[in-house]
Amino acid sequence: MNFETVLFYLFAAVTVFAALRVITARNPLHAVLFLVLAFVSSAGIWMLLEAEFLAIALVLVYVGAVMVLFLFVVMMLDINIEQLRKGFWQWLPLGGLLAALIGVQMVWVLGADEISAGTTAVKHAADYSNTKELGRLIYTDYVYPFEIAAVLLLVAMVAAIALTLRKRRDTKRQDVNKQVKVRREDRVRIVSVPSARQVESVQEAAASNHGHTAD
Repeated sequence: MNFETVLFYLFAAVTVFAALRVITARNPLHAVLFLVLAFVSSAGIWMLLEAEFLAIALVLVYVGAVMVLFLFVVMMLDINIEQLRKGFWQWLPLGGLLAALIGVQMVWVLGADEISAGTTAVKHAADYSNTKELGRLIYTDYVYPFEIAAVLLLVAMVAAIALTLRKRRDTKRQDVNKQVKVRREDRVRIVSVPSARQVESVQEAAASNHGHTAD
């Protein structure tokens, strides 16, 4: 057993442990942190497979951006843990059955002749660049699926922006033109407010006048 094999089993064990803790941790904040650990260990496995671009993308995109967003959302929301865990044991047998079914499918797919024949990692030369090879395949053999995926993502972004910016009756909006054309006379009104002494003198005069009237 060489050093790379030891590293693989180490990263695999950490990934499985972190994945189990994601679904078993009582605190949602701890679950998010364990998910970060699972992503980092998965990136280590990809580095062993010489897929450095995918490893770096996983760390930068998911750990550095998506999981930070999840972490802020979990910290800002007032999550009722007891309400979320209600019915856990009721649905546990169904969840276990689905997990076993997914495991059987993964073993079946990985055990196929087309896949099992290429399980041995190919060793490349020192000047081999996984990023360069991935870019060559994307822009040559898979250029049409890549462009279709890009168009779909663009349409999804435009649709999300259009749904967000649509006019609603209960939505308050700012009119920049009106804000720029605003005048001081329309927004500011100068009012003469009497001082405390003036108010006291007026009250004393009113009280004295009331006393004279009573006499």
